[in-house]
Amino acid sequence: MPLFDKEKARDEYEALAKEIAHHDRLYYQNDAPEISDAEYDILRKKLEKLEEKYPEFKTADSLTQKVGAAPSSKFDKVQHLAPMLSIANGFAREDVTDFIDRIRKFLGLADDEKVEIFTEPKIDGLSFSARYVGGKLAAAATRGDGVTGEDITENIRTIKTLPVEIDFAGEVEIRGEVYMTHADFASLNEREDGKFANPRNAAAGSLRQLDANVTASRPLNYFAYNVVPEFGEATQVDTIKKLKKLGFQTNPLNKLCSNVDEIFANYEEIYAKRPTLPYDIDGMVYKVNRFDWQRRMGALARTPRWALAHKFPAQQAKTVLEDIIIQVGRTGALTPVAVLKPVTVGGVVVQRATLHNEDEIERKDIRIGDTVVLQRAGDVIPQIVEVDLAQRAASARKYKFPSTCPVCGSDAVREEDEAARRCVGGLICEAQVVERLKHFVSRQAFDIEGLGEQNIINFWNDGLIKTPADIFRLKREQLL
Repeated sequence: MPLFDKEKARDEYEALAKEIAHHDRLYYQNDAPEISDAEYDILRKKLEKLEEKYPEFKTADSLTQKVGAAPSSKFDKVQHLAPMLSIANGFAREDVTDFIDRIRKFLGLADDEKVEIFTEPKIDGLSFSARYVGGKLAAAATRGDGVTGEDITENIRTIKTLPVEIDFAGEVEIRGEVYMTHADFASLNEREDGKFANPRNAAAGSLRQLDANVTASRPLNYFAYNVVPEFGEATQVDTIKKLKKLGFQTNPLNKLCSNVDEIFANYEEIYAKRPTLPYDIDGMVYKVNRFDWQRRMGALARTPRWALAHKFPAQQAKTVLEDIIIQVGRTGALTPVAVLKPVTVGGVVVQRATLHNEDEIERKDIRIGDTVVLQRAGDVIPQIVEVDLAQRAASARKYKFPSTCPVCGSDAVREEDEAARRCVGGLICEAQVVERLKHFVSRQAFDIEGLGEQNIINFWNDGLIKTPADIFRLKREQLL
């Protein structure tokens, strides 16, 4: 390989490592990620591919050998009883079949020997460990860098469903994921004036508070998924039963699968249920059920060989279309908007999606009550990709596009060469006037700094502006 190409690859590798480290700090320390999980996974894959091509790039300090990020200096530190590793990601069916094949090959199993895989939904929350000594909750920590985490002991105690005492005499760490339901997130965000981008950030930010009273005021939930060291059970499924018996919350959607077909069928079933779940998941986690096999397989630097995270399709989610409403633009165009059951897509909670026009609704046969596949086009504008006809309810009903403007009652007319239907009300239509005022102050027009859309709406509602000229007649006391 020419020296120039290797130097160029080295520069790319170092730039990628710096970018990933930046996003790790935002995600693990600040609870404020700038990019989606899918975009982050792409960066990681690029880094790994460069290491495969140039093995000398990989050292003990490489990001591919590390878990999470260093604990924040704001918190005291807690060392885990054993490392909290990450789980390798898979995205395609081949990744799952390769995972099963690797298990068989590593353990030297015969073709007819059954490999049981414990499957669980991958909760989009914050990982934690809770240590019990002599049956009492003694300490709790975030994942941190996998070896040392942030001390959140007093905060974890505020979660009412987490036991502070258990019927177990030894020293163990219960590991799990803290999350926030969609309903609780919506209530909290309303109370906090839209402070949080999504339930994951809200849950993580709530748990990582320096004042436990703030955490106590936030509605947090959790699922327990593991214990270190093992209680003495021989399998993952028996451990989950033990955790439940001791009073911990475990996910009722956990399932033991005996072969690849069962794994894929369960994956599709959970993916279909995803829109109706009260919390966010972004895939499935697969674990070898037998602990003796887990121990034999061991782990790489940052991931166990016996586990795989099978991620759902990037930037897409399923949810229920609850209604269709009409928005009237500044040119009078009537745009149908889908009102959705809230769902997280690419790290953002989505409740609305454009349906473009009446032809689009007809072409995709979109009905109110349908389960739909949603994606964020260019990671910005939510749109409906398709309807899941297999889940169409008998109560789903077709939408009749209005022939009059829902704002002013004027006729809504569609010209032969246009896809849009338009209100003919012009300046008697309040919706058109307000939209024109918004456009007037926007960057594309007069670019009036500090006079955003919400201010325009407020001034309109207060009767202070009705035309663009009124903007220049506003007095200082009115602005204040």
